[in-house]
Order: sequence, then structure tokens, then C-alpha cells
Amino acid sequence: MSIRFFDMFAGIGGFRSGLESVGGFECVGHCEIDKYANQAYNAIYEPKKGEKYFEDARTIQPKDLPDFDLICAGFPCQAFSVSGQRLGFNDMRGTLVFEVARLVAERRPAFLLLENVPGLLSHDQGRTLNTIFSVFVEMGYHLEWCVHNSKYFGIPQQRRRLYIVGHLDGRGAGEIFPLGHGAAQALKQLIGGPQGQRVYETDGIACTQCAGAGGFGGKTGLYFIDMNVKPKITEEARCITARQNAGVSNRRGEHSGVLMEDLPRAILTPEREKVRQQGRRVKEPNEAMFTITAQDRHGVWHQGRIRRLMPIECWRLQGFTDEQFYKAESTGLKDGSLYKMAGNAVSVPVISAIGRKIKEVDEKYNITGENHGTERRIQELAERRNDKAVDENSR
Repeated sequence: MSIRFFDMFAGIGGFRSGLESVGGFECVGHCEIDKYANQAYNAIYEPKKGEKYFEDARTIQPKDLPDFDLICAGFPCQAFSVSGQRLGFNDMRGTLVFEVARLVAERRPAFLLLENVPGLLSHDQGRTLNTIFSVFVEMGYHLEWCVHNSKYFGIPQQRRRLYIVGHLDGRGAGEIFPLGHGAAQALKQLIGGPQGQRVYETDGIACTQCAGAGGFGGKTGLYFIDMNVKPKITEEARCITARQNAGVSNRRGEHSGVLMEDLPRAILTPEREKVRQQGRRVKEPNEAMFTITAQDRHGVWHQGRIRRLMPIECWRLQGFTDEQFYKAESTGLKDGSLYKMAGNAVSVPVISAIGRKIKEVDEKYNITGENHGTERRIQELAERRNDKAVDENSR
């Protein structure tokens, strides 16, 4: 029997992609207020008849929801992010987590899966997170949380996020985190050559997205470079944001572009590279250096260019497939919307890893198998509490 989930603040369906890739999960509905993100969601997943759609989380009536065992919610992070004003609950977006709590209070799913920025941990000296946790704990949920970086799950992006899992009756609590780190599938090079000309097998991470063994760009022929006034070359892309198409930023360590360059070449008198002389002035890549003499000036020539990441590359950096991207793009969405969707999404491979652990816990304790449905789940929880109270009174 599948674990049925409701996809809240769905965006382009990072939770759905991650859970469905594991198998044994079934989406029964989703909620998304951004019409363009919902347009992409429908194109990618083609929701089957019977799946419920809600536009605004604030207007959902619990009685209108189908039965579900898991609620997923990457509730808006702008109110807690260190890159914003951090207004917390004074920002309307910061209060939307309580819409999740409102539905959970009525429907009592067996599991919760929430995602947000790590800044939530420190916001208001931890009091904000304590308030959120208290709401769910009072409903009977046992919570566990962990901060994970997407770069350890097969996608070369620095993206640290807070993940929270809740267990209704406590069985399996503490068995989800920490996750074992995954690894990017190694690419097999079919044709060698200079950077940018190598050919790889189609399996594994797209070669424009990963710098692997052998130094920067050693596996791909492409480097990531910051799109700001003091750029650094990096092995992984900086965290993808909704402002990914904004161009050069004043923020250090924000936004990655792709640096494309030839292999280094030995050059004589580099300040006069366009002046003719007898013999060669520039050698081919991987050739030995010119003979060092007392009078010659030697250098290394890099002819580099920088470009922005393309929308499809940003989607790849979140773990979405090219097929999913093209389905969304085919609906007529503009690049600006496609960039924004990638920046607001959850990283698919991390959700897959969490989904596998939830599935293991569910099978181990037969949680959804024995109380498949809201009413039965609430009744089962009450019976467990009564049994516990009887045991305590008899001691």
C-alpha cells in the first residue's frame, strides 16, 4: 500500500519528484499559489483525475482534503533567510507555516516533512523555531531535524537547508536523520580532448554541472565562477536563488556563472602577444614550456569567457531531469519564471533520501498499513495514549 502525500507550497514539485522516484508514494493533491509554477507542475506531472488542487493555502478547508499519510511543505523562507530582512512572523509569509499546522491539526497525517533555510534555527535567538515546534508537539508529533547540504547528494550545488520530519505516534522517531550522504554518479569519458570538447556517456550528472576529480573542471571542462564584483572559481555552484537571472551581483559568494576557457598555453613575452616574431610565441596545450633564458619573459595564456547558467542548468542543479524542464518550458514559460522556479524549489535527491528513510520506518512499524485514514489514525492514537495512561497508573 502506498504512502499518500499532500504536496503543500508545491512549486515545481521537488517533493513529488523526490518521493515518486523512491516508489511507494502517491500524491493525492497539491497547493500552489503561483500560476506559472502551477502551470509547470501540471505539465510535468499531469495530475490524474481525482487529485485535488488548491490555489491558496489560507483558504483550504480540512474537510475538502482527501486522506493522506504525509504532508510535505517547503513553507516560504524569505521571512527567515539571512539574505532578507528576517521579519519572521511580522512578515505574512513567515506565518504560512501555521496554515500547515491548521491542516495537520484536523487531518493528523502519520508523517510531516518540512523544509526551510538554516536561518530559521537562529531567528530570534531560536525562539521562532521553538514556537513552530511547540505547535506540532502539542498535537502529539515527535520531531527530528537536520541541516543537509545538497552537494553531498549527487548535485554540485552549495545548498544548505533545514529538514524536519514529524512522527505522529513516536514510532520511528529519531530513525530518519542523519542521512547517509549520496554520491554523484561518475561520468565515463568517451572522447578526450581540450576542455569544452570532451564527450561523455549520457548517464550521470550533466557534464556542464559537475567539477570532479582532477581539479577544477577536471571532469567537465567547465568551471563555476561567482557572478559578482570579486569572483571566485568554485567546485560547486552557489545556492540557486529565485534571482538567478539578475546578472552580476554586489553580494559576495552569490550566483554562479560558467567559466569556459582553453587549457593553459605557454607564451613568450606575453605583453607582446600580437607582435610578430621569428618562431612560435604560443605553444599548444600540454606542450612543454619554452626554454628558460635570462632575457626571455615567459607566461601562461588563458583565453577565458564567462556566461550565466542557463535555466535548464539551474533545474539540473536542483535534481530535475531535462525531460521535466522541457515539459515546463513547452508551456510557454519565460526564462525569468524558469529561473525563479529553480531557486524556490527543494533539491530532489535530498527528498529522495528522506523518502527512503520514511518508507523504511513505515514498513518497519506498519504505520500506514494499520491505520490508513484520518479517522482510524486519530482513534489509534487515542487508544495508545489511553493504554499508556493505564500502564502509568498501575505502577
